[in-house]
Amino acid sequence: MTVTDDVAGSWAALSRWFLDLPQKMVGAAVDQARASQTLGLGLMSYVADFMTPFWISLTAFVATEREKVHQFPSHQTILDYLELLQFNHQIAQTGLQSSLEALADHGRRVMAEAQEAWVNTVAGQGGEGLDEFMARQARLAETLVYAYPQAIRAIRSEYGFHFDRPDYEQVAETDRFVLWQVLPQSQGVEVNPEGKPVVIIPPYVLGANILAFLPGENKSYVHAFANQGIPTYVRIMKDIATTPAVQTMTGEDEVLDTRDLCQQVRERHGRQVTLNGFCQGGFVAVLDVLTGELDGLVDALITCVAPMDGTRSLSLVEYLQHLPPRFRDLGYAVKRLPSGNQVVDGKVMSWVYKLKSMDREAPLYTFIRDLRMIQGLGGEEVKISKTAAAINHWLIYDRGDLPESITKLSFDSYTVPVTRDGDLPVKLFGRRMNFKRIADQGLKWLICVAEADDLVDQASALAPLDFVDAEVSVFPKGHGAIATSWSLPSSECALHTRFGEDQYRGPVRFQLDLQSG
Repeated sequence: MTVTDDVAGSWAALSRWFLDLPQKMVGAAVDQARASQTLGLGLMSYVADFMTPFWISLTAFVATEREKVHQFPSHQTILDYLELLQFNHQIAQTGLQSSLEALADHGRRVMAEAQEAWVNTVAGQGGEGLDEFMARQARLAETLVYAYPQAIRAIRSEYGFHFDRPDYEQVAETDRFVLWQVLPQSQGVEVNPEGKPVVIIPPYVLGANILAFLPGENKSYVHAFANQGIPTYVRIMKDIATTPAVQTMTGEDEVLDTRDLCQQVRERHGRQVTLNGFCQGGFVAVLDVLTGELDGLVDALITCVAPMDGTRSLSLVEYLQHLPPRFRDLGYAVKRLPSGNQVVDGKVMSWVYKLKSMDREAPLYTFIRDLRMIQGLGGEEVKISKTAAAINHWLIYDRGDLPESITKLSFDSYTVPVTRDGDLPVKLFGRRMNFKRIADQGLKWLICVAEADDLVDQASALAPLDFVDAEVSVFPKGHGAIATSWSLPSSECALHTRFGEDQYRGPVRFQLDLQSG
């Protein structure tokens, strides 16, 4: 090759670079506009989703204040409103600070990548060019704003309970609940008719579907029991919107219905029942036992991440303490249905927990978090995992309304502590509820907690240990992990095994040992 050929080749390469550069820059500008528009629409969607419960709660706030304003002197009302304004300012400041920090961190990363791509383009060297970088950003934005919500909606056919399928059998019913038997999915496994039955009480606020997270992926709390041949039952509350008996349900109604259902299960298997409650369902299950109405029907308890003394959940208590006493009223979350009955709005209740964790739940923060998650998946074809889609389906769609009286039981437990003698701050049938009764009845009790639970502090879940002996199992991760991560039989903390250095027993292992004992 001659010098003339080298010069000609270099000139040709330079000419191509000179001609391609404007085209690449125009393409980058178009994709930048496309990404910016998509991200703007997505952020507005996140803000709208966050603010929807606010408009609902504002209606209840105005209705409640119309009555309260006449109960307080004018100067007290002014002081309360100023204190509420300060409280709102603190929450907004927390959300703004975390959002700006997340935005700055994300911005630094994107700008570093953009600068490198710009240099690659202008210098005509290898690596991702600016046009390729901007095209990738546009694809990521469209995945987050369009494909991600679609994947969350699409997972509904695999997520949660589907009682129209042969995996379940209805065995009993009351005015307020339906009792379903969960049948094994594992091949070759059959229900042991003489086995020890377990009746599972789902959470009210979180919804029942979290306990049947992804059965097809072998991630299901209820199926973890059923797939071991254990007679497994789940108590499902009827639709509150169309069932007046649920709308007006009291704590006593809940106890009597649970007693009737446990009676039928005992007759089916000839053995006493293990009552197993998750989150608020665990608190209610303990109340059921403490009333004495289930004597002779229930001889064991399993509670998972269940708040037993809400005043020991320091983060939520601290949040409530910053709220003026006047506004610590469940009435601000109540709405009236067409039937005329009042219920607690589930969206408002879940919003309260978001406000408590505003540093992680502010719209801009969650938007950037999800964008980083999508970006972390990488690849030309971004694949959203079923687990991520199912968790978000749970967080977005599983927020139903709640009976006011049942919610009041939990509300009282978060505002009034358990006494030194073990009395809970609620009464049912006019009777004292005291933890010591569980020891007096000789019930075996497994309390499961989560190390990183930001919803129910361990101190709250373990409060009964001050008054009664119970076995404790500590799971890694957060509030829902027992029902999601650890329900997978091959996981390191599988529910049917002993795990960890302390050889904690999972709830299924506990039930199997009771059954064989």
